[in-house]
Amino acid sequence: MSMNLSAKLDELQRGDRHLETTVALCEIRTQLQELTKSVESCQSEVSEVKRDMVAIKHELDTVQQVKEEIEELREYVDRLEEHTHRRKLRLLEQGLTFFLTYSIFSAVLGMLQFGYNTGVINAPEKNIENFMKDVYKDRYGEDISEEFIQQLYSVAVSIFAIGGMLGGFSGGWMANRFGRKGGLLLNNVLGISGACLMGFTKVSHSYEMLFLGRFIIGVNCGLNTSLVPMYISEIAPLNLRGGLGTVNQLAVTVGLLLSQVLGIEQILGTNEGWPILLGLAICPAILQLILLPVCPESPRYLLITKQWEEEARKALRRLRASGSVDEDIEEMRAEERAQQSESHISTMELICSPTLRPPLIIGIVMQLSQQFSGINAVFYYSTSLFMSSGLTEESAKFATIGIGAIMVVMTLVSIPLMDRTGRRTLHLYGLGGMFIFSIFITISFLIKEFFGYVQEMIDWMSYLSVVATLGFVVFFAVGPGSIPWMITAELFSQGPRPSAMAIAVLVNWMANFVVGIGFPSMKTALENYTFLPFSVFLAIFWIFTYKKVPETKNKTFEEILALFRHNNGSEDGDNGNDNNTGNSTSTADIEISQYDSNATRPKVQ
Repeated sequence: MSMNLSAKLDELQRGDRHLETTVALCEIRTQLQELTKSVESCQSEVSEVKRDMVAIKHELDTVQQVKEEIEELREYVDRLEEHTHRRKLRLLEQGLTFFLTYSIFSAVLGMLQFGYNTGVINAPEKNIENFMKDVYKDRYGEDISEEFIQQLYSVAVSIFAIGGMLGGFSGGWMANRFGRKGGLLLNNVLGISGACLMGFTKVSHSYEMLFLGRFIIGVNCGLNTSLVPMYISEIAPLNLRGGLGTVNQLAVTVGLLLSQVLGIEQILGTNEGWPILLGLAICPAILQLILLPVCPESPRYLLITKQWEEEARKALRRLRASGSVDEDIEEMRAEERAQQSESHISTMELICSPTLRPPLIIGIVMQLSQQFSGINAVFYYSTSLFMSSGLTEESAKFATIGIGAIMVVMTLVSIPLMDRTGRRTLHLYGLGGMFIFSIFITISFLIKEFFGYVQEMIDWMSYLSVVATLGFVVFFAVGPGSIPWMITAELFSQGPRPSAMAIAVLVNWMANFVVGIGFPSMKTALENYTFLPFSVFLAIFWIFTYKKVPETKNKTFEEILALFRHNNGSEDGDNGNDNNTGNSTSTADIEISQYDSNATRPKVQ
C-alpha cells in the first residue's frame, strides 16, 4: 500500500516537473520570439542608419560641391569687379573729339530754339499789345480794354507752354519711333511752320496767327527739351556727361540773350520789327536741318533698342575718333542686362514700378524746382518787373539783357564744375542762393514801398532790385538751370528713359504754363510780396534735394539704376559726392544676376 503511494507520489512529482518544464519552455519560446522581433527591429534601424549615412554623405558631397561653386563665384566676382573697374577707368579717360563736338552743337540748336522763343516775347510786349489794339479796333470799331489786352498778351505768352506740354509728352514716343536724331530732324518741320506763322502775323493782320504760331513753336520746343538732353546724354562719354549736359542750358541761355539783344528798340523791338524778331525762330530749325543729317544716331538707341550692333560700333567710332570701342559696347551691354526686365516700359508701367518710382519722383521734383523757383517770372516779365521797381523802360530792357548775359557767363562757368563738384552739390548751391536773393528782391520792393517819397531811396532801391535779380539768375544758372534736364536722363536706363523724360518734360512745361499764366495775377494780388511763394518753394526743394537726390557724377547708367534697386539712393545722396570713380560693386551685383553656375562662365580678360 505504501509502495503504491510512493510510486504515485513520484509519478506526481515527475508530472509537476514536466509541467514546470513546459511552462518554462513556453516562456523561453515567448522571450525568443520577442528577441527575434527586437533583432529584426534593430536590423531595420541599422538599415535606416545606413541609408541616413548614405544621404549624409551625399549631402556632404553636395555641400563640398557648393563650396567649390562659391569659391569659383567669388573668384569670378573679383575678376568681374576688377574688369569693371578697369573698363570704367578707360571710359573715364575718353576725351572730346571734333565729331562729338559737331554732333552736340547740331543737337543743341533745338535748345537754342527753346531759349530764343522763351525770351523773344518779353521785350516787344508793348509793340505786340499795340498791334492787338489796332486789329481789335479795325474789326469791332471800338477800343479794347486794358484788362482784355493784358489777357490776350498772357495767352500769347502761355500758349507757348501749352504747346510745350504736348510736345514734351510726345517726346518719348517720337524718340522710340523715329530715333533721337530722326525725331530731331522731323521736329524742325514744326519749327519752320511756327516761325513762318509768327513772322507773317502783322501782314495777315491777325493776332490769332500769332497764337497759332506760338503754339506750334511751343510743340517744337517741347519735343526739343525731351529729345536733345536724351541724345546728348547717350552720345557723351562717361567723364564728360555732366559738362556736355550743361551745354543744353548754355544753348538755352544763348537763345535767351540773343532774343533780348535783338529785341531792343534800336534793333527789332519796334512796331515794324517785332514780326521779324519772332520769325527769326526759323534760323535754328533750318541750320539744324543742314547740320544734323551728318551726325550719327545715338549708339545706345542703335544697340539696345534696335539691336544693331555694327551700326552702333560705326557711330561710336565716329564719335570717339577711335577704332577701339569695345569698352563703350560692353558698358551698353551691361546697361541692357541691368534693364532687361524693364525694357519697352509704358508710362503706366513706369509709374507703377516700385524700383522706378523713386527716380521718377526725383526727376519730377527736379523739374518743378526749375520752374517754381520763379525764374520764368523773371524771363517772361523782367522788363515790367524792373519798371515797377523804378527803372525807366529803356533801362529795364538793358537790365533784362544783363540777365541774359549773366546766364550765359555763369552757365559757361558751371560746365567744368558739373563733373568736378557734382550735380547734387551744385543744385543745392543754386537753390540756396536763389532762396537768399528772392528774399532780397522782396525786401527791395518793400523798402521802395515804405520810402517811396525819398527820391534818393527810390534810385538806390532800383539798383538793389536789379542786383538782387541778377544774383537770383546767377544761382539759377549754377544749378537749377541745367541739372534737371540732365539728371532726369541720367536716372534711367535705356528702356524706361523715353517715358521718364516724357513725364518729366510734361511736368516742366505744365509748371512753366502755371507760372506764365498765373504770375501777373499773383503780382497784382501780392504786390510787394510776389516772390515770397517762390522763396517757400525754394526752401522745400532744397530740403528734398538734400534728403533724396543721389549724386550721379561719374556713375554709369546701370550703377545709378542699382542705387534705387538696392533702396539706398538717399544714403548715396548723403555721401556720394566723394566717390569719383563710382560704385563698381553695383555693376558687379547686376552682372552676377546673369550668372548661371551650371553654364560656362563669361570670359573676363
